[in-house]
Amino acid sequence: MTNKTPYNKENGKVDYMITLIPFTIVIVLSILFFLMPEQSNVVLSHIRFFLGDTFGVYYLVIGLGVFLVSLFLSASKYGNIVLGKPDEKPKYSFFAWGSMMFTCGLAADILFYSFSEWVMYAANPHISELGGIQEWAGVFPVFHWSFIPWGFYLVLAVAFGFMLHVKKRNRQRYSEACRPILGKHTDGFAGRIIDLLAVFALLAGTATTFSVATPLMAGIIGELFHIETSRTIVTVIILLLTCAVYTYSLLHGFKGISILAKICIYMFFGLIIFVLVFGGKAGYIIDTGFESLGRMVQNFIGLSTYTDPVRSTNFAQDWTIYYWAYWMVWCVAAPFFIGSISRGRTIRQTILGGYVFGVGSTIVSFIVLGNYSLGLQTSGAVDYITQYQADGDAYSMIINIIKTLPCAPLVLVAVLLTMVAFYATSFDSIAYTASCYSYYKLEDNRQPHKILQLMWCILLIILPIALVFSESSMNNLQSVSIVAAFPIGIVMIIIIWSFLKDAKTYIQN
Repeated sequence: MTNKTPYNKENGKVDYMITLIPFTIVIVLSILFFLMPEQSNVVLSHIRFFLGDTFGVYYLVIGLGVFLVSLFLSASKYGNIVLGKPDEKPKYSFFAWGSMMFTCGLAADILFYSFSEWVMYAANPHISELGGIQEWAGVFPVFHWSFIPWGFYLVLAVAFGFMLHVKKRNRQRYSEACRPILGKHTDGFAGRIIDLLAVFALLAGTATTFSVATPLMAGIIGELFHIETSRTIVTVIILLLTCAVYTYSLLHGFKGISILAKICIYMFFGLIIFVLVFGGKAGYIIDTGFESLGRMVQNFIGLSTYTDPVRSTNFAQDWTIYYWAYWMVWCVAAPFFIGSISRGRTIRQTILGGYVFGVGSTIVSFIVLGNYSLGLQTSGAVDYITQYQADGDAYSMIINIIKTLPCAPLVLVAVLLTMVAFYATSFDSIAYTASCYSYYKLEDNRQPHKILQLMWCILLIILPIALVFSESSMNNLQSVSIVAAFPIGIVMIIIIWSFLKDAKTYIQN
């Protein structure tokens, strides 16, 4: 009774430890990145090398394991469980649900990587070992952004949805999802550590995402308006403006998020259709995309378990392991949000529907936008690989790719607005989840206080600004995710184990 009493009396009360400790850590890290950028980046690189190189298999095993669990849940009796009352119907249409799920799970970096990812590793010796650019450069982007990443989201989403809508638990936290395994320790030190790790991982994922793609937005503005100001200054201004957009949307609740998500989806697919129809590479895009998708499926297990044991290319360490870590830190917020909006759907519908909408939309983006520039490269029209190797400036390269399209200025505007919409929708869900995290207990259908939501909206922007000012390289931005994801992987295993235990008892009763 001692452990349960404060828990039962603390509905609506703010947990200042979970709120203030991450806030303090972010402030300290931001100051360090701002005042000592070189030293901070060196330390990050060393930690990233230790975790990514020494424990790389750890990330790969979790990735493949979670994907296999998603298939098991879809095919087994667990798939029949409704996330809510047994006769409850979904609150949102498939399109509205899919739009919110897709845009909350993928920020604007999907556009950045769709245009440029194949170029970043086209010159890696591993691509040559496998057979060459045409055969493999388009395979890895599809692999890195499809089934395993979305598997992370969807398995945890049904675990959280089951916790919230079936078991009716009122603590929207990682630790609460571990209760079937941790028992009374959920309310003690173990639960505290899990929640602090989760919030820190959430902030790390936010920082990585914002810092990766916002310089592209700054570059587009510079190209459109011929602004000579430092890209760093423009990037910070964009970060602040984007923060204002998602703050406004969040404070208007799920209705605002839903509307923004639909607008984002329309602009996103409008951009993809324009490139496919008017880019002049439709045949090549479709043929190469279809072949890449087939090659990815055919070699899925090999791609999922490749570790480069002799470190001849470090491809797995630099890319696949980074990506699994990157998605793992995003699993703190996105699955909670997906689980919340999936009320009334079965576990099978949530997982398979997520794969159809989430994976399908993601693959289309990489096939069309990535293979457009790959087609220009292989035809000899442009040499993006040499350009990128010369200066490492992926942002200018993407702008040059877009400038080869008809009505390039309008396309640049469309890309910019779509990125703003992506960021705003994604960080709506993150700020909402973080706000819920700040409470000891939050009853079903009760919203976090507006001031608390506003605080998290501002907090989420501080570390990205510090990383931009420190001019962190892509390698160091990746390091933030790899470091934060290491302990989160263990917590994810406990959550999935807890869910299976809880769901088994539910079915038997």
